[in-house]
Amino acid sequence: MYAILETGGKQYRVTAGDKLEIERLETEAGKEFTFDRVLMVNNAGALRVGAPMVAGATVTADVLEHKRGEKLIAFKLKRRKGYRKTKGHRQELTVVKIKTINA
Repeated sequence: MYAILETGGKQYRVTAGDKLEIERLETEAGKEFTFDRVLMVNNAGALRVGAPMVAGATVTADVLEHKRGEKLIAFKLKRRKGYRKTKGHRQELTVVKIKTINA
């Protein structure tokens, strides 16, 4: 059984037991979180596709930790002009472990 859920503007294919790094959730570490934006559920070949969400389907997960992603550098340069610009970014992430898929 797997499901496709949407969070943080991205879509993830999940099964029970998966660990995901998703965009930061406003939940404390160690708590349970329920995803209600489920786009599709496949239960042993019985496919349910939402329009746009599957009615009544949820995915529950445990929030393991909050962390920051690796640093990304955006560097701009115009040759022979002395123009250099550096900007860095680190994304705030939440690590979750999928417990159950309720269809």
